[in-house]
Amino acid sequence: MIIAPNIILVGPMGAGKTTIGRLLSQSLGNEFYDSDRVIEENAGADIPWIFEKEGEDGFRRRETHALYELTNNMDKPIVLATGGGAVMREENRAILHNGGLVVYLYATVNQQLVRTSKSNHRPLLQNGNPRATLSKLFALRDPLYKEVAHIVVETDTRHPKSVAKKVWDAIEHYVKLEDA
Repeated sequence: MIIAPNIILVGPMGAGKTTIGRLLSQSLGNEFYDSDRVIEENAGADIPWIFEKEGEDGFRRRETHALYELTNNMDKPIVLATGGGAVMREENRAILHNGGLVVYLYATVNQQLVRTSKSNHRPLLQNGNPRATLSKLFALRDPLYKEVAHIVVETDTRHPKSVAKKVWDAIEHYVKLEDA
């Protein structure tokens, strides 16, 4: 068993952050949090409602607060799955990068399309062409994910347990290097 700091998963929608986060939390014995769920619990409303009433900027303000609380005010290390746009604010990137070991779960636009095609809980994909939206978001966010990440793991066409094992191995390697 390794002793790891907070493990923070970043990446686009459909990369598997929540699924992989749950698997990692079981392996590490650490509590799992999904920042989007925490935001919903704190607001007493779901994300589409928050976007509708407060816009993306209002949601991002709530997100910054949740990220700070989750990475700074927990009694022991956690596993945290973030929303796809968490890296959009410079303040969030600093909170994430300094708040634990950040793992970028990389997924191509094609894989994101497959994984998000049946979801109606993703406000940014509700209008227009999902492929065009995902492509635009990827071009904008991929450099930001790479900027904040300590580790990058590709997720395409892999089973979640295989991805979780790959992430686990990368974390173990990173922690050993840091301890050396």
